[in-house]
Amino acid sequence: MEIRIGIVNTGRELNFESADSADAVRATVTSALESGAPHVSFTDDKGNTFIVPTAGLAYVELGTEDVRRVGFVA
Repeated sequence: MEIRIGIVNTGRELNFESADSADAVRATVTSALESGAPHVSFTDDKGNTFIVPTAGLAYVELGTEDVRRVGFVA
């Protein structure tokens, strides 16, 4: 699943692919914001970890979990 994170006062967004489900990512972000946690962390498909301060979150966009098709469509 593709995740895009907008960070306040930053011209670029953080964009990566994750094996986590949309519900799991949504629950992680929601619980971090509601509990007042100073940061939230994500792990991508390659094992890289991203730590983002919750105060700097502008938006979190969750892509679809559909598998990409390969080949021709008739």
